[in-house]
Amino acid sequence: MKPISSSLLLAVASLFSAAPLLAATTIPPGHPHLQYTGRIDAAASGAPVLSFPNTAIAGQFTGTSLAIKLDDQHGKNFYNVFLDGDLARPTIIGADKGSKTYLVANGLKPGKHRFLITKRTEGEEGATVFLGLELDDKAGLLPPPPRPTRRIEFYGDSITSGMGNEAPDDGVDHLGKDKNSFRSYAALSARQLGAEGHFISQSGIGVMISWFPFTMPDFYDQANAVGNNDSRWDFSKWTPDVVVINLMQNDSWLIGRDHKLQPEPDEAQRIAAYKAFVQRIRALYPKAYIVCALGSMDATKTGSPWPGYVSAAVRGMQADGDKRIDTLFFPFTGYGAHPRVHHHEANAQRLSAFIRRKMGW
Repeated sequence: MKPISSSLLLAVASLFSAAPLLAATTIPPGHPHLQYTGRIDAAASGAPVLSFPNTAIAGQFTGTSLAIKLDDQHGKNFYNVFLDGDLARPTIIGADKGSKTYLVANGLKPGKHRFLITKRTEGEEGATVFLGLELDDKAGLLPPPPRPTRRIEFYGDSITSGMGNEAPDDGVDHLGKDKNSFRSYAALSARQLGAEGHFISQSGIGVMISWFPFTMPDFYDQANAVGNNDSRWDFSKWTPDVVVINLMQNDSWLIGRDHKLQPEPDEAQRIAAYKAFVQRIRALYPKAYIVCALGSMDATKTGSPWPGYVSAAVRGMQADGDKRIDTLFFPFTGYGAHPRVHHHEANAQRLSAFIRRKMGW
């Protein structure tokens, strides 16, 4: 799937946001026909907060236009808006700071249309309050399509978030416009498997140490992904069939390469720390199939000890009687930057095939 130039789409979205809005029917964020997916913070009534990558809002509407209303924290987030199932050509919105209405489409053919809004970026770029939709005069929402019955939850770092995945192979990794969680291996494999996904990932995060003062064991239970905070997710609201954990890449750099964690944990302590986190996930989801993954950056290069730590932790849990857990490693290709979309596509194929085999999907 070859995307349209991001710069062109951003220019179009900017033009739309500056154009006079023709919509006259306001759809509030609490409308029963809006379908929310992902870990969304609903603590404030009528003001759902999107912060985790690939959180999504879907629905079906009548009329010829669609505008969305967002209140963005920092003006750093980017969103995809897909219309009528065309996943190859999103309108990309670069959100401005504060409250603003963005006209996504005008002059559509009269009748029923579908939309899907997805957060390309992650908590690193801040949170967005979704304020609703604007449609044509006398237009409205129809009941949403049925949800997938399969569910997968992902815990990961920048790889799972899609950091830099739409950048050129020889380009920089860090630009927000080039981050598209919708095309990460995680989101791709969920769609390939016909599963609804939750994506709990943060660029730079590790199990024992991160590039900032909190780790995944601090972060995994939050409802809001902006830093380390006191929000709490209600795990009883959504139970996955499969959990994929892809962590330890940042640990491999900060501990194994840079020796930033002192006193430095030995191999047994590294294995124990990883196992302790996986056991937390197992306690939350006793029946889920857990895939302990790693890669495809240099933590899985030839000679790296880090896949061995993951394998040892999993073998320990299997020896303790856990039969619904396994490992899967994405091979390091020698590419030194964050994986690009073509790397994610290959990894998604590998992961999807593995899960199909294990789950009978």
